[in-house]
Amino acid sequence: MQGILNFIESDYYMYILSLVVVLLFIGFISVLIINTKINNKYKKFMKKLGNGENIQEDLQKFMDSVYNVQKQNIEISNDCKIMKNDISKCVQKIGLVRYSAFRDTGSDLSFAVALLDEKNNGIVFNGIYSREMSNIYAKPVENGTSTYTLSEEEIQAIEKAKN
Repeated sequence: MQGILNFIESDYYMYILSLVVVLLFIGFISVLIINTKINNKYKKFMKKLGNGENIQEDLQKFMDSVYNVQKQNIEISNDCKIMKNDISKCVQKIGLVRYSAFRDTGSDLSFAVALLDEKNNGIVFNGIYSREMSNIYAKPVENGTSTYTLSEEEIQAIEKAKN
């Protein structure tokens, strides 16, 4: 213990403490220089990234545009769901049968047309042509059949539409 006290009281102790202080001061200055260089590089980087403007404002604008795109995507998705429900009720299947209703008319001028949706609901038209007149009949179709009596050509038109 006496040896340590003698060393503290000696001049060597002061020299060593002075040397440590100088080394710490040099270390502090080098850390300060490195920090300044890193700070300058960061400022240059942020200036380039923000095109010389405030990067925070640019990020806020970007986030606002992302929010608007998300909002539009939700609206588009909802519209697609509505259209998907509506399209099942649209005409999706068509069947056409041409035939000659009477022997004296020559070619197949009469027709039966079935217009059906996804669930085979719709309508069947039957156009009968003769030399003296022309008639068109329409009958409702539900699940591929009708409550009205169907002709052979109307049944064929419905089957063509279903297949």
